[in-house]
Amino acid sequence: MHQRIFIGLLSGIAAGLALQGLRHSGFLSPAFLEGLDASLLSPVGKVFLGMLRMVVAPLVFASLALGVAQLGRLDRLGRLASRTFALFALNMAVGTILGLLLMNWLQPGAGIDAAARSSLIASQAAGVAKAQAGLAAQSGKFNVGSLVEMFFPANWITSLADPNLQILPLIAFALLCGMAATSLSESQRVSFIDAMDLIARLGTKIVDFALALAPYAVACLMASAVVRFGAGVLGPLLLFVFGVLGVMALHLFGSMTLLLKAFSKVPPGKFFRGIRTVMLTAFSTSSSNATLPTSLRVARDELGVSAPTAGFVLPLGATMNMSGTALYEGCVVLFVAQAYGIHLDLAQQAILVLLTVLSAVAVSGIPGASLPLIIGLLGNFGIPAEGLALVLGFDRILDMARTVLNVAADLVTAVIVDQSSPSPDSP
Repeated sequence: MHQRIFIGLLSGIAAGLALQGLRHSGFLSPAFLEGLDASLLSPVGKVFLGMLRMVVAPLVFASLALGVAQLGRLDRLGRLASRTFALFALNMAVGTILGLLLMNWLQPGAGIDAAARSSLIASQAAGVAKAQAGLAAQSGKFNVGSLVEMFFPANWITSLADPNLQILPLIAFALLCGMAATSLSESQRVSFIDAMDLIARLGTKIVDFALALAPYAVACLMASAVVRFGAGVLGPLLLFVFGVLGVMALHLFGSMTLLLKAFSKVPPGKFFRGIRTVMLTAFSTSSSNATLPTSLRVARDELGVSAPTAGFVLPLGATMNMSGTALYEGCVVLFVAQAYGIHLDLAQQAILVLLTVLSAVAVSGIPGASLPLIIGLLGNFGIPAEGLALVLGFDRILDMARTVLNVAADLVTAVIVDQSSPSPDSP
């Protein structure tokens, strides 16, 4: 699949450049290219994005509620669980903050030339204007009360009906449902888990359908972008890609090294040598779940993690600890916002950090699972979801890289938790 998507990316860029060349040489009129884009290129991309939009709400709700309900009685989780969750949250928050700092420094979206940005904004004029007005109204007014209102509005159902899906109330409701399910009788909790698992599996299957269309959608979307906005969009896009890869490497070899030195006795060099097989497996499969058997073996045999700790932390991490995914989601939202000329102030970016951490927990450990969540995050700030098309062609490569970061963060957590709990209490 990743080879087909990459071929689609290159084919789309080549087709777009060829069509641009034919227009400049006079063989094709601007009206013909506009008609080709409107009747063929954009519709294929819209089908792909539409399929992802459909599953945002059910997938976020079911995945989060399922993850919490599967923990069992929250008051019986013990020290092992509390330390594990704290490190999960720290890893994801640090990754997201590093990503946002880099995006604010590089400003790759702002590098799109004026003509391309004008075309981009004009294509989504109403949505961009609404987002700018809404964010401007919120600017400087962030406080605890406004945060509570975001999570618990007067009518959270209307937030789902909003064209720009407001994901915070949905996250709050899903977490509450999952927590409530832990207090049910065992048979009722199992029934709830089965129902949520079924919804999550259905949503994941729809994402699979969308990904089957991805090579063709990527080709059409990239051709459409080059036709409409010119080749000037490619430079900033490559800056974004290499910037994200760079900050992922910084988080992997920088942040993780600091955590190991501060909270464990395992030398960072030994750790990274020991997990080489895990990183190669994660990179090739783009799946935390597919890498789990290798992670369990390496944790026990190479890193000396006890079986009880590895058996608790690593399966949970493959489901909930998505440090690379959280980093990537924040970078995409800020890049697309910059491309559309939409400014997110410090308080709004702080909310983005919180949202990416919470939404990353809902991402399944399979390739492409973060795409519906990114659409939800874009909608939460009123940023046109169509902006995702700018990065879609490179998503597969970045998916492989962020999976490496995801599983490495799980192993770092397992090492630290194991050494801080010589006799881990059973959850």
